[in-house]
Amino acid sequence: MAVTHNSVALLGTVLVVGLVTLSLNTEWRVAGEQKLLGWLMDRQEAVAAAEEAANPSALTLEAEPTAVDRVTAALPHELPKQQAKVAFWLSRKYRVAPEPVGALVAEAFEIGEKAKLDPTLILAIMAIESRFNPFAQSPVGAQGLMQVMTRVHTDKYDDFGGQLAAFDPVTNLRVGVKVLQDCIRRAGSIEGGLRLYVGAVTTDGSWYVNRVMAEHLRIQSVALGKPMPVTFPKFTTVPVSAPAETEAKPTPNDPAIEAEAPRQPAAPTQSPLFQS
Repeated sequence: MAVTHNSVALLGTVLVVGLVTLSLNTEWRVAGEQKLLGWLMDRQEAVAAAEEAANPSALTLEAEPTAVDRVTAALPHELPKQQAKVAFWLSRKYRVAPEPVGALVAEAFEIGEKAKLDPTLILAIMAIESRFNPFAQSPVGAQGLMQVMTRVHTDKYDDFGGQLAAFDPVTNLRVGVKVLQDCIRRAGSIEGGLRLYVGAVTTDGSWYVNRVMAEHLRIQSVALGKPMPVTFPKFTTVPVSAPAETEAKPTPNDPAIEAEAPRQPAAPTQSPLFQS
């Protein structure tokens, strides 16, 4: 009993002295941590090799450290305050991860400033068209986030490597904004441009305009920190000065639109988000 007691006391003393020494000597501590980490990694590799030998049909994934470069994502909390609020709100509403939505929000704000379009309008179109699914496709071939008719706008994808770029979220967003900008210019108003964008032929396109503009106002309210609107303008007739160049997209049943409010004419001017 005496020998055991003395031995335990001696081991405890040695352990305490060792810990104090390591805490005071950074080089020794780092060397010890590296050695311990190396031992743990070797042990893990040995266990993995043993499991692979026991189950040769198991899938082995090769390391690819650069895979992250292919990901369209951004940390929302690192975005400007307005963009972060919009990213988190869209993430919750459309049940998509905030990181890829954050990248799309940042891109919409950047390209919106260049195109003199409200970024929340661009985001509203993505929400209505694809619910932020970059692989969405309509029955008539509209593809990607902005549901661009790829076969009609093939030339716009040439600078991005070809038609398959329609499924790259950022490329689809940029091409979609270019198409939208052309539609607004030809129609002379945002609501007219939306009608051309959706390719409404058999109807005046008010069902689409109302949905996009309502979502646009919601997202804009989130960005500006304003209360969520409960009434929205209801567009009934959209005058268009030129026919649409794109093929018509299918016209869904006219959804119920929120309570009617006096129409506020819109124009493709600088967004209030950039003026604040």
